[in-house]
Amino acid sequence: MLLTLIRRLAAPALLLVMPFAVRAADPPPLEAYGRMPDIESVALSNSGNRVAAVMTIKGQRVVILLTIDLKPIRVVPLNDSKLRSIEWVGDDYVLVMVSRTETLGPEYINAQHEFFHVFIVSANDTEAPQLIFDKDQAILNAVFGTFGSRQIGGRWLGYFAGIEKTKGVGGYYLGGGGPTLFAVDIAKNARTRVATSGSGEIGTDWILDADGRVAATFSIQAQRGDWQINVPNGRVLASGTAPRGDAGLVAIGKDGRSLIYRERNDGAGRTLWYEVPLDGLAPAKVFAAEEDIDRLYTDRNTGRLIGLLRVGSDARPEFFDPKYQEVVDQIYRAFPQFHVQLEDWNPDFSKVLVRTTANGDSGTWYLVDVAQMKAKALGYERDQIGPDATGAVSTVRYKAQDGTDLDGILTLPPGREPRNLAVVVFPHGGPHAYDTETFDWWAQAFASRGYAVFQPNFRGSTNRDEAFMRAGFGQWGLKMQTDISDGFAELVKRGIVDPKRACIMGASYGGYAALAGVTLQHGLYRCSVDVAGISDIGELFSSEYNGRGREGMLRRSLDEELGPRSGWSAVSPRNFAARADAPILLIHGRDDTVVPFRQTDQMADALKDAGKTYKFVVLKHEDHWLSSADTRLQMLQEALEWVQKYDPPN
Repeated sequence: MLLTLIRRLAAPALLLVMPFAVRAADPPPLEAYGRMPDIESVALSNSGNRVAAVMTIKGQRVVILLTIDLKPIRVVPLNDSKLRSIEWVGDDYVLVMVSRTETLGPEYINAQHEFFHVFIVSANDTEAPQLIFDKDQAILNAVFGTFGSRQIGGRWLGYFAGIEKTKGVGGYYLGGGGPTLFAVDIAKNARTRVATSGSGEIGTDWILDADGRVAATFSIQAQRGDWQINVPNGRVLASGTAPRGDAGLVAIGKDGRSLIYRERNDGAGRTLWYEVPLDGLAPAKVFAAEEDIDRLYTDRNTGRLIGLLRVGSDARPEFFDPKYQEVVDQIYRAFPQFHVQLEDWNPDFSKVLVRTTANGDSGTWYLVDVAQMKAKALGYERDQIGPDATGAVSTVRYKAQDGTDLDGILTLPPGREPRNLAVVVFPHGGPHAYDTETFDWWAQAFASRGYAVFQPNFRGSTNRDEAFMRAGFGQWGLKMQTDISDGFAELVKRGIVDPKRACIMGASYGGYAALAGVTLQHGLYRCSVDVAGISDIGELFSSEYNGRGREGMLRRSLDEELGPRSGWSAVSPRNFAARADAPILLIHGRDDTVVPFRQTDQMADALKDAGKTYKFVVLKHEDHWLSSADTRLQMLQEALEWVQKYDPPN
């Protein structure tokens, strides 16, 4: 049975509240790229009969709850909250996770911290949204981990980690313990302690069974990395030592009677996954030892493993149930030219939410009715950006100087011949991440203004196996950097771009690469744009290590990734500001808790002292992820103006 698609112009869907825009010959305004998408996230209820979405409607960001026929049930303003996720618990409640950057007191090592909060939004509009752990004197007003939901005795419970306070003579105060696991009755917003953690020196994690009981507890000693997995009766199920902290729980096995955990095997040179029966009667066995797995799929109501997604840009979800897999295969066959993501589904797989992007598709959400094998469009992420305004996206394969096979994503400007174009080289952040043939709002914004944009997947990226990712260790400013310029050279060789008209830009690690491209490397780029990047690797190590309490595991992990400390100075762009051979735009958010603002502030001082051409743009109240609409657009406007000034596209 073929999947019937109700495509773009045929589906009213959420367009009832988002009128279809008239297409223009000129490129869309920059706001169409830099603002938050019209639809940011969508979730499906347990029965599949209700949908929740985070949208922008008439300029206002809201959480909207709808029936399966897309009739509004409730609309709750989200305003400027930094959305992290939405999910249904049952059919009557939606959990909305947001985060907030808060300034800490002088007694803390880090000046700021990103705290996460969860709101309960009822489908009954007479119930006001409630904040989990709010107005609870004994609990810090934030969540420190989520562990799923279960229906127990007719009640829906959500499981969250929180920090308990200690009661003293003068009231409650923050102690030194780790997070405690709580079950929260979603309808009443009432908590019950499920499990406690050890001291602050012991990291703790939990896996729950189908009945909401702790099936296993993982604990790891922060300095040495000694770890063990215990079952409820206290028996040790597995143990070992992970000097760099690379061990942990994965999931409950697909039959509900086993546990899957991971551990770095230095002898094998990779992370191995093991499956062990919870009764402990059988020895642990290697699970998927030869496979690199990107993510797992678990049943939302039981926590059991139901499928997986392997590493690779062409990988498709694999489900253990043949009926589910047939649905997935039909969905992919229905979108042969699109990048498909399965975003959500209900437990019996009768309804599936699908998101697509591709050439001509700036992001579309579909609801698949499996029984009828029909898919209807719910709405479009960027309705102002029509098919004719999106740049063609393709993968370019090339070799590094040492012969390593690499690839990168090329976005071309709409309506222009791909010959001798000005190019923006745009390495991703992470550095352990990767780019795919999808709609990238930043890349497409520059393409709409006449630039080719190249996003290289240098060694250290996660689009291949673990060995490729680890090949980037110790290669900051070295092979990771030349992998980027080797991709640029390949485009020049093919005649697609002009070797004399190139700029480099990026965010986070990509910002580091943008700085390195004009300080450690020379003669390649006409300008550089660094957004929240790293300028000093030694400073990065210090902020990470000291900010986490000087953990031994973290120190060893950072040493492995960053390479010998003796080499850090030679690959830190701040030390070579005087050698910068192109103008540099620096952009950083004041509320960044990932890469300290100090990294860019010091780079600006070094460039000023060296008499170099630069500009420093401070994004007020912005975090590392560009979570606010106004400052995200400000970043894009500043970056485009800078590149256009020093490397015009025509």
